[in-house]
Amino acid sequence: MTVHFDDSILTRRLAQGTGEILKGVRNVGLLRGRNLGEAGDDLAQSWIARVLEQDRPDDGFLSEEAADNPARLGKNRVWIIDPLDGTKEFATGRQDWAVHIALVENGLPITAAVGLPDLGVVFHSDDVKAVLGPLSRNIVVSHNRAPAVAHHIADKFGFETTKMGSAGAKAMHVLLGDADAYVHAGGQYEWDSAAPVGVCTAAGLHCSRLDGSPLTYNNKDTYLPDILICRRRHAGSSCEIPGGERELLGAVVAGVGFGLAAWLRSVKVPDEQGFRGGLIDHNCARGAGC
Repeated sequence: MTVHFDDSILTRRLAQGTGEILKGVRNVGLLRGRNLGEAGDDLAQSWIARVLEQDRPDDGFLSEEAADNPARLGKNRVWIIDPLDGTKEFATGRQDWAVHIALVENGLPITAAVGLPDLGVVFHSDDVKAVLGPLSRNIVVSHNRAPAVAHHIADKFGFETTKMGSAGAKAMHVLLGDADAYVHAGGQYEWDSAAPVGVCTAAGLHCSRLDGSPLTYNNKDTYLPDILICRRRHAGSSCEIPGGERELLGAVVAGVGFGLAAWLRSVKVPDEQGFRGGLIDHNCARGAGC
């Protein structure tokens, strides 16, 4: 008897199952360092691929850990996967690694899950809701290469920055209210953000490129150099924000008023990591720290 899982259940179970596989490989303690990370990548990728080959043989597939098949470009439905986002964090015993599972239809995530296995939780687009309390005055940034623009924003508005590994972990900290924004520039690919964006959009957060343009998926070129995930509006009347600061906070955490994208175009930021006079250089060389 063949059991059919709908897209929502399949997405959730893929994230759950992959997390359990990865924890099991790590917790037996036989592999360490790079060997552990590579084994985790390989095993997670193999299991997800087998499940999708069995349950969704007609869908397209894009994964960090698999060769790209151009046939996906002719598909309306494509699974975009990062079996282990934050391999270094996973291999060194940190908790800020994640499993990304997203089903994209016509360029947009329609169901998505981000698993944080060490925290024992899967965030799913079907039932997730952002925590909107007082502002944390914190921006999460890349653990490896925090962009100059994020520090510039933090300094300008008196925010702190927190370095973190996985893109999924950073996005979920915005969703949980532990951070007001996730700002990244300097290089990512579709599998880094498809699932986090699917979950955060469903939760009511703002997700876009840093220039305000929309994030679309299943492109021929899978490179996505920058991303902004933040609150759509301020925390509300319960959060006391001085009048002069309210406009600035709108730029950082909500896209309210003139928004972060417009603010970025209006100011001078350091000529580092792909920025020139406040504008993002989308032609910066990949892997060059832009």
